[in-house]
Amino acid sequence: MEKSEFKIGVIYALIAYVLWGVAPLYFKLIQQVPAGEILMHRIIWSFVLLLFLVFITKQAKQVLSLFKAPKQILVLAIASILIAINWLVFIWAVNSDRMLEASLGYFINPLFNVVLGMIFLNERLPRLQIFAVLIAALGVLIQLIMFGSIPWVSLILAGSFGVYGLLKKKVKLKAITGLFAETAILTPFALIYWWQLSSSTSSLEDNSLTLNLTLLCAGVVTTLPLLAFSAAATRIPYYMIGLFQYIGPSMMFIMAITLFSEVLDQTKLITFSFIWLALFIFVFDMWRQSRKR
Repeated sequence: MEKSEFKIGVIYALIAYVLWGVAPLYFKLIQQVPAGEILMHRIIWSFVLLLFLVFITKQAKQVLSLFKAPKQILVLAIASILIAINWLVFIWAVNSDRMLEASLGYFINPLFNVVLGMIFLNERLPRLQIFAVLIAALGVLIQLIMFGSIPWVSLILAGSFGVYGLLKKKVKLKAITGLFAETAILTPFALIYWWQLSSSTSSLEDNSLTLNLTLLCAGVVTTLPLLAFSAAATRIPYYMIGLFQYIGPSMMFIMAITLFSEVLDQTKLITFSFIWLALFIFVFDMWRQSRKR
């Protein structure tokens, strides 16, 4: 039974991270739609899908109980703002031919999580993992000093998703309940934004059926990998989840330089080299520590 659950967990993890890896292809399909408008559709149709899932999984009571916990609502409100920023910057980066910077952000994210764990959760980390974080920071610093630029897209993506994950860890809600609450907080703002919008694609009546169906799929594209991730996290060790999470940014990196002909110039290559070295050390030490346990 345990082996069977482990295999199912591995399958769910692969589904989650492969879906995140191919997500840029979806956003490229609707490249003519502004990033803010795509974000609006992500929020609204995710809310509709999650509302349906809340009722069929009988989690309505858990959602209603949140109204009795204003502190949780406040934390979820901050989390919802962070994930909205993350989604918006990611969509903009993909559709502005800056997918390499987006992939770098998600390579940096696990190392950023280490720093957050040390500061806010009092986690004690092996020296080798701390060394890995310092190497990653050095890579960003070299780009700033040598080339006078900073990978702000990458840092916003890594930072917003890292703090978002930290807040979710504090709240400790089921995946569907937490995500539904976040989208419920964002949905009124998304609807107001839609109401005053006057772009060429803002009216569903004026759009082609294909474009409307593609926009409606935003809810599935957003929600499905998160649910698969949740199913995986309960079945396989956490360190293994950490290894799987490099699938997404690796796929983005390959797509960026092959399908979309983005240039891996000297600036990006130096930063990527430091981040990859840091990740190699980090993953090696995680594997070594798990072997000891």
